[in-house]
Amino acid sequence: MPIPARAALAAALLAISVSGGAHAANDLPPPKTDAMPPVEVTITAENGVPRCAPAELRLPAQSNVDLHVTNQSTMQVSLTAPQIFQNKNVLHHDGDVVHVASNDAYLVKANGKGEIRLRTIAPGEYTYGCTATTKQDQPFTGKLTLVDPAK
Repeated sequence: MPIPARAALAAALLAISVSGGAHAANDLPPPKTDAMPPVEVTITAENGVPRCAPAELRLPAQSNVDLHVTNQSTMQVSLTAPQIFQNKNVLHHDGDVVHVASNDAYLVKANGKGEIRLRTIAPGEYTYGCTATTKQDQPFTGKLTLVDPAK
């Protein structure tokens, strides 16, 4: 391939990755509301088993949410919620949080803090949880209620 053709191909690939391929979240329909409420989730440990607070989260459905996670334990903990942590729903993450390859969780470092901006899914009741990487047989399970923000 001649050098000018390679340069054109490289420029086209760069334009695609910058404009469309970088964040699948840009393909989401508009959120139900322009508000992006901050939501705090705190992870603690009781007898070596992680616990999330609040045990019941109530969030607007199909809306952008700014999730602030604080892990006060000395364990790495996976924060899980069905479909919500899929790449297409995550708008941004920062701090001591790492996306898990399963696409259903974020790993929060021991004594870490992080922020995950995400789009919630359809209204309904779901479970969310916290699981220590060293105690996967003892997960914490909480309740996640997504409500229509128009109601």
